[in-house]
Amino acid sequence: MTTPFPQWQWGSSDNPLSRAADRFAATAAGSRLIRTIAPLDRRLLERTGAKYTLLGPIGAPVLLLTTTGRRSGQPRTQPLLYVYGGDTLYVIGSNFGGARHPAWTANLLAAPRATVAIAGERIPVAATPVRGEAAEQIFQRFVEVAGAYAAYRDRTTRDLRIFALTRA
Repeated sequence: MTTPFPQWQWGSSDNPLSRAADRFAATAAGSRLIRTIAPLDRRLLERTGAKYTLLGPIGAPVLLLTTTGRRSGQPRTQPLLYVYGGDTLYVIGSNFGGARHPAWTANLLAAPRATVAIAGERIPVAATPVRGEAAEQIFQRFVEVAGAYAAYRDRTTRDLRIFALTRA
C-alpha cells in the first residue's frame, strides 16, 4: 500500500455560506467570478503550501497541480478542487462547463508526471485518465463535494476528463 495523501480542509462544507456559494458557482456569473479570482487564489495557495485558499471558508478541498506544458515544456500550475481517495486524489477538467478542455488536462495526457501541493507538502504524482463507469462514480463524488459540477457537465457536450493522481 502506498502512503496516503495528507488531508487538509479549512472551513466547513456543511453551512449556509457553503451551500449558497455552491449554488452561485453553478451560474455563469459565479463561474466568471471564480475564473477571475483564480490567479489571486493561486498566489495564496503557493504562499501557504496549499493550506489556505480563497475558497477555504466554504470547505472547498483545493490543491495546486503543476504540470509540464505540452508545447512550452514550462511548469504550469492550476488550483483545482479534488476528491480525496486516501492513496489517490481525483481531479476533473470541468473548465466551468466550457466547450474546450482545460489546457492542464492535455498537459497530463502528454506528460502524466506532475506535482501536487496539498496540506503544506509538494508531492510528485503520476496521472491516469479515469474512464467509463469508474469516471461516472468519481464524477458523482465531485457533485457531492460541489453540486456546481452537475451544472458544468450540463453546459457542455464534451466529456469531462477525470484523472487519478497517485504518488510517483
